Amino acid sequence: MNIMLSFLTYRVARLLFAIPFGVFGIIHFMAGSEMAGMVPEFIPGSGVWVYLTGAALMGACVSIVAQIRVALVCYLLACLLLVFAFTVHLPGALSENPNAISNLLKDLSLAGGALFLAALYSENSGIDNPINKPE
Repeated sequence: MNIMLSFLTYRVARLLFAIPFGVFGIIHFMAGSEMAGMVPEFIPGSGVWVYLTGAALMGACVSIVAQIRVALVCYLLACLLLVFAFTVHLPGALSENPNAISNLLKDLSLAGGALFLAALYSENSGIDNPINKPE
């Protein structure tokens, strides 16, 4: 693959993946009181978790865009998304809520993307990619 095309592809893909997390983080701060009702009842301090999650999502966005500790951040992001999928969206999906089903699938696919990006940025991933190759 052409080096320039490869560079652009990786950069655009990274930005397309990261920027929505920044937007999701901002939404957590703007609509925190409404989102607190989505936190499962068995987790205390629902409002705090909404704002903490917003900060984590914005931090993940900045880290991925700036390429700072991307592998670690993406592994943590995948864990966060899987927690959302199984504690927030799965119960609603099991009760046949169409919004919960689509959110479950969205979070599962985003978690998969985060794991894939983490593998690309891992030093010993074994994946042949231009990100980790010295120039």
